[in-house]
Amino acid sequence: MNCSLSEFLQYIEEEDIKFIKLAFCDVHGVPKNISIMPNELEDAVVNGIPINASLIPGFGEDVYPDIYLHPDITTTTLLPWRPENGKVVRIFCDITLQDGTPFEIDTRNVLKRAVSKAKDEGVEFRFGSRIEFYLFKTNEFGEPTLTPYDNAGYMDIAPLDKGENVRREICLTLERMGIMPINSHHEAGPGQNQIDFASGDPVKAADNVITYITVVKTVAARYGLYADFSPKPVENAPGNGFHINFLATSEADKDAQSHAIAGILDHIRDNTVFFNNSVQSYRRFGQGSAPSKISWSGENRGQLVRIHHAGASGNEYAQLRSPDAMANPYLAIAMIIHEGLDGIRSAKELPEAGISLADLPSSLEEAKKLALASSFANDVFGSKLVGAYCR
Repeated sequence: MNCSLSEFLQYIEEEDIKFIKLAFCDVHGVPKNISIMPNELEDAVVNGIPINASLIPGFGEDVYPDIYLHPDITTTTLLPWRPENGKVVRIFCDITLQDGTPFEIDTRNVLKRAVSKAKDEGVEFRFGSRIEFYLFKTNEFGEPTLTPYDNAGYMDIAPLDKGENVRREICLTLERMGIMPINSHHEAGPGQNQIDFASGDPVKAADNVITYITVVKTVAARYGLYADFSPKPVENAPGNGFHINFLATSEADKDAQSHAIAGILDHIRDNTVFFNNSVQSYRRFGQGSAPSKISWSGENRGQLVRIHHAGASGNEYAQLRSPDAMANPYLAIAMIIHEGLDGIRSAKELPEAGISLADLPSSLEEAKKLALASSFANDVFGSKLVGAYCR
């Protein structure tokens, strides 16, 4: 929503909006929010809303009197599942210290800075995603069980696929919120589903991931189900991936995409924790089509990076297949940009397709140690954020 503050306040009044959810994420990408009433909105936009940093995971590494949420009104969206009378909107926020200085652990701002750096270097990145999740039944208390909603397989149809109506409602809800899915289907695991999104601006793409996960969990709960995005919720079934599609273009470098992929391959072992931040993440690696080695291919889905052949647009986008949805999407996308820029700057050449360069870390503990010792990660994200994230 691109408008002036006065126009925005008029919109709030005309649409009978009674609650404004100011949304942000902790250092790991877990959504948080505070609700304010319309009469507080102008002050929130002008001065920010103070919150207690010490109670937010990762934010309390240092002692701050308060940190401040500043609504980015361009991100305003109605929550379709809330009442028509007394509507509710959600607005993503930027975070500052009391003096207006950007908060170092605000991961959305970390991504904004990465985008700005790429722009300064004449490189444009676009991102899309494919995110998998399981639907589990709940018990009489509404608590999740480990019983899948169905026993269907890859791209099965109803009645085997019981998630068809759930996915339909998810897609329609996202559409009402301005997010356009491009396809949805049953995945290979029992009760497992996938919805894909077209590529777009990096910050918007990360915002959309947060919105998507929220919508899926909300819609699933309305069906009496639990949506599980964890990397390996069922031991002997496929894990859930957060496959990130990306394209790097530059007028000064016709091979920018190839150089960007080489940069990612070069740095990703030390930075895997920013894509895979749970113990389960490392149980998923090497299972099914989830990669465990650092390699690329134009064909094999089991490679870390898969390059897709050019479609109608003429552009060959790449897909990073190691991330899972426990990752903070702002940090994951920001790291891809920084790794890609490093490859473009030095014109890194891709190794031979299908050749393994190294193994991904085998555990969360190993991945954290690598990130903490990584001069690259500490340089692009800052040692304070890396320390907060890994602790």
